[in-house]
Amino acid sequence: MTDSYLDQIHWTGDGLIPAIAQDYQTGEILMVAWMNRESLAMTVAEQRAVYWSRSRKKLWRKGEESGNVQRIKDIQLDCDADVLTLQVEQIGGIACHTGRRSCFYRSLQDGQWQITAPVIIDPEQLYGKSSS
Repeated sequence: MTDSYLDQIHWTGDGLIPAIAQDYQTGEILMVAWMNRESLAMTVAEQRAVYWSRSRKKLWRKGEESGNVQRIKDIQLDCDADVLTLQVEQIGGIACHTGRRSCFYRSLQDGQWQITAPVIIDPEQLYGKSSS
């Protein structure tokens, strides 16, 4: 009998693995989050991204409040078995809680972080509260 795919992952000391969500068509990095065994198993079962919130200490389904769900197209494990990439279809086109397509919207230019992507939807419309 072979080990479960969950047993083949090198989890951190607190039982987590970083997960990089990428647009399955373009390869654009949309966000980075954390998963534990339960969230990864749920992601596989539901074919939608489920993450572990380190700050809230609970599972969260991407898009449960905003409607911007990530449908799974593929899940890949790196050579060291300690990082995942999730190839996703980003429903609604917004992955970031700031209302942008990607969480990676700042570029270092001349020693300063410059915003390089616009807000698509005001976070208050997504969540009923402001986000920075």
